[in-house]
Amino acid sequence: MVQPVTDIDLHTTAGKLADLQRRIQEATHAGSARAVEKQHAKGKLTARERIELLLDEDSFVELDEFARHRSTHFGLDANRPYGDGVVTGYGTVDGRPVAVFSQDFTVFGGAL
Repeated sequence: MVQPVTDIDLHTTAGKLADLQRRIQEATHAGSARAVEKQHAKGKLTARERIELLLDEDSFVELDEFARHRSTHFGLDANRPYGDGVVTGYGTVDGRPVAVFSQDFTVFGGAL
């Protein structure tokens, strides 16, 4: 389980590692559970599930995992999930290197 932000001491190495783990969890689960259920109800996979099916096992390296939008219009400054609606990275398909991206419809409907 990931610690709440208030319990993490960023002045220690252990605290910094705990904060990194918290951010990774937040980035990989940027969409709400309801949004994921909605995708699955339509018979669709999430962005990370699609990438996992495409690439060789354990070959995916995500890029810009912690990227966030900087928009302040339309109330978007109150909702700044990691990933910003797209999962990008690289990996291998049958041992060959490839770059991939997948729109994450659980975050802002996949909009960039």
